[in-house]
Amino acid sequence: MVSENYKEVRKRVDEACLRAGRDPKEVTLVAVSKTKPCEMIRELMACGVKDFGENYAQELVSKTEEITDPLNWHFIGNLQRNKVKYVVGRACMIHSVSSLKLLQEIQKEAAKKQLIMSVLIEVNIAGEQTKTGLTEEEAVELCRHAEDMDHVSIRGLMTSAPLVENPEDNRAYFHEMNALRMRIDSLHLPNVSMEELSMGMTHDFEIAVEEGATLVRVGTAIFGARDYSHKA
Repeated sequence: MVSENYKEVRKRVDEACLRAGRDPKEVTLVAVSKTKPCEMIRELMACGVKDFGENYAQELVSKTEEITDPLNWHFIGNLQRNKVKYVVGRACMIHSVSSLKLLQEIQKEAAKKQLIMSVLIEVNIAGEQTKTGLTEEEAVELCRHAEDMDHVSIRGLMTSAPLVENPEDNRAYFHEMNALRMRIDSLHLPNVSMEELSMGMTHDFEIAVEEGATLVRVGTAIFGARDYSHKA
């Protein structure tokens, strides 16, 4: 069932690309597997799926220890600085960098492990009080701080749009995110490349794709409802 759900979501992503005149290969579907068992992940792996999203550092550790196949693990949750050491070297990308202190901690840990960590800057595009993320101007300023960070590569931006009944209500936010990405890209900042735009979830990913998303993070539509009673 999980594999069939994934195929249906992928089909909808592809159709959204075609509506927008985009190549479906430009968009990566990240299967958000937080709180879900490894058996479900393995079912998708059998279909060739390699991109998975996790929200909790300890859950990422346990899953990467159990599943040793070469997968692309995306860390998409709020990351505390004291948990950075568990994520750097396990995740292929951290989507949720929203402070200079966190970026500096990632730089420090990546230097220890002698690797370059790909990150996205999280923008609270709708200004929601209940969500983390930077304003547009704060995002631009944070990107400027990457110049001397030789173990961090800012690859783009990420946002979580409001939970709305009508996905069309988020189109303006997604459009604004794409405009911000192009604006930052035009600055040609060192260690900053704006090729990635992570936005769109189960309720609005098609609109996000139409507005330029390159990474969509879909969980419920693939894995079903969440069970948070065992989260790590």
